[in-house]
Amino acid sequence: MERKIEESLLSWKNDPDRLPLLLQGARQVGKTHALLSFGKRHYKNVAYFSMEEAKELSAVFERDLAPERIVRELAARRGLTILPGDTLLIFDEIQACEQALTSLKYFAERAPQYHVTAAGSLLGVAIKREKFSFPVGKVDMLHLSPMDFEEFLWAMGRRELCGLIREAYEGFTPMSLHNTATDLYKTYLAVGGMPRAVLEYADKQDFDFVTAVLKTLNDSYIADMAKYATPQETARIMAAWASVPAQLAKENHKFQYKIIRTGARANDYETALDWLKAAGMIHKCVNVTECKLPLSAYAQNGTFKVYMADTGLLCSKSDIPPNAVLHTPHTFNGFKGALAENYICQALTANGITPYYWTSPGKAEVDFVFQEKSGNIIPLEAKSAENVRSKSLRSYRDIYKPAYSIRVSAKNFGFENGIKSVPLYAVFCLKA
Repeated sequence: MERKIEESLLSWKNDPDRLPLLLQGARQVGKTHALLSFGKRHYKNVAYFSMEEAKELSAVFERDLAPERIVRELAARRGLTILPGDTLLIFDEIQACEQALTSLKYFAERAPQYHVTAAGSLLGVAIKREKFSFPVGKVDMLHLSPMDFEEFLWAMGRRELCGLIREAYEGFTPMSLHNTATDLYKTYLAVGGMPRAVLEYADKQDFDFVTAVLKTLNDSYIADMAKYATPQETARIMAAWASVPAQLAKENHKFQYKIIRTGARANDYETALDWLKAAGMIHKCVNVTECKLPLSAYAQNGTFKVYMADTGLLCSKSDIPPNAVLHTPHTFNGFKGALAENYICQALTANGITPYYWTSPGKAEVDFVFQEKSGNIIPLEAKSAENVRSKSLRSYRDIYKPAYSIRVSAKNFGFENGIKSVPLYAVFCLKA
């Protein structure tokens, strides 16, 4: 399956000043597949080594961290030749070997002719827990998110539809295949962007197989908690993780520790939430009460919302049947807005946007605000249906006079009164 990150990987390959590349992301988002596919397309050879599956590889890095010796021993172990510029060297699950991570510094300083990549799914967690020496300033870094809606459409063989959506977004003119795109968006909500789930749906068009894959993925995340945390930490991480659907089910999605456990305090669960964020399992959307440059300076870090990294995993964890997402019975209306917000946060983050949310003393609230590269601060109101009335967005516009506003909803494209109407299926078009 094609991923957008290949363009960034190709830029890295062609950069004469490139450093070893570290690809981060949550477990099972497709990091290994992306690197292997890229290597097979753009190099003569690929030398792949999993630090987690082959523990004896650690011995190669224990003697010293001389790159030329490491390359020779790895080549001998695999029975292949590792050539500068012609071979892509991949260290997978690099968090399982601290010396391999540290070796990236020496590849950068002493052997820049080798094209070295590494992937780590729990790297942030491992570094904090094991006190790893991170090669600061000696690696290039990329982050891989779950597949966004556009990548999902590619996997479904609907590339032409992506082109039509982008054309409509550029001109803010209604799109003729609006209903078709909306139906596929609902399918994406239920399937999500985890590559294994997308592949199952693309191959079989059967949600039973997708549901089984998503349950396995959620279970594997829980297993990681026990592997990379102490028993006491694991209990708190699991409790915080289990509370996410209930946090989103509230009318006000602001994270409340009492939802985890009666009497729970921030001090008890801050570390657990940091763990989940470092593992790539959640996104934190922090509150701002002032929308001025830079937004980060006005962040109220103690007030935030939590969204899961993938809508499919959220549906699975919340026991939401795919049929409810596709056909929206009346009993699902209460959670439908939370699922749409989760999708939007996921899409914005995948595009490199850091979303916040705004509240005023008068209780007005705008779902997302973000800072463009040009310096504009843009409010984004999220609606899961066609009812787009919003006093909060009007209040924001009266106070801050933004260059324009965005309303994401089930309605078609449009632009009037300074508000850009963006259909839910077109959020992947938004850029910082």
